Amino acid sequence: MDKNAKIYVAGHRGLVGSAIVRNLQAAGYTNLLLRTHAELDLTNQIATAAFFETERPDYVFLAAAKVGGIVANNTYPAEFIRDNLLIQSNIIHAAYVNQVKRLLFLGSSCIYPKLAPQPMREEHLLTGPLEPTNRPYALAKIAGVEMCWSYNRQYGTKYLAAMPTNLYGPGDNYHPENSHVIPALIRKFHEAKMSGASTVTVWGTGTPKREFLYSDDMADACVFLMNLPDDKYESLLGSDESKTGKFEPPLINIGVGHDVSISELAQTVSATVGFTGGITFDISKPDGTPRKLMDVARLHSMGWQAPTKLQAGLQVAYQDFQSAEKTK
Repeated sequence: MDKNAKIYVAGHRGLVGSAIVRNLQAAGYTNLLLRTHAELDLTNQIATAAFFETERPDYVFLAAAKVGGIVANNTYPAEFIRDNLLIQSNIIHAAYVNQVKRLLFLGSSCIYPKLAPQPMREEHLLTGPLEPTNRPYALAKIAGVEMCWSYNRQYGTKYLAAMPTNLYGPGDNYHPENSHVIPALIRKFHEAKMSGASTVTVWGTGTPKREFLYSDDMADACVFLMNLPDDKYESLLGSDESKTGKFEPPLINIGVGHDVSISELAQTVSATVGFTGGITFDISKPDGTPRKLMDVARLHSMGWQAPTKLQAGLQVAYQDFQSAEKTK
């Protein structure tokens, strides 16, 4: 990507999009297209089409999405499938109409089957039932992968879907009910420390294992992928199964390649926050998928690996949470 190229980051205020913007700005990209939800409702097809026709971006990072944890997914399943399908369909089609050079569609590791072999490889897509608690969101993201694949096959576009593992970092959502596991634990342990509580209760058994990627590392991987030479980039764009006989979606995992149990994570967050009490587990609450570890061999073969260790990333995340609380 040329430093003066028009780059549209959809969802630039979210955890993913804000990290991508920071990375691009630090690298010297000077022509970023950014719109808040109030300025551009991406669920509105007419508004999205008009924006693309007026601005004509060269590259698109599709990071806009409706996201949340188990509680949010269970409470608002209709919104999760509806809004995500609308956002990605409007952007992908407008990108095609306006001849965007490359588009990177950001998804989630929940697209893989609940009981997928571990670690999960790209070809495990569509090989089994999904985790029920976030199936509407996962199906929307799978549809986005298929849409990129279909447009590549029919129109010769260069759209790549990147599936990050569980993310955390600056700009995260720390809502007590609608957040993911790391920001939820940061809030829980911080509030327990401030109130002098003797214990913190964590949902589930603590035995499920999860992989966590620092958001700025994820952004670096995304920009790295969008800057790959044509031959390497195009090798990731999938093939026409009717011609090759192979299931090769335009899909690449982004992760660290190792995981920790929720119990280990809770202990690490507790130490990071400085909480000195005990930890109990509410086994009446759902665990979700037993394990979600990404196979990142494909990304490593392209020449990128995540540099940030979990403890270091959690320190930054906790500082970010404290800053966010002070501004309330």
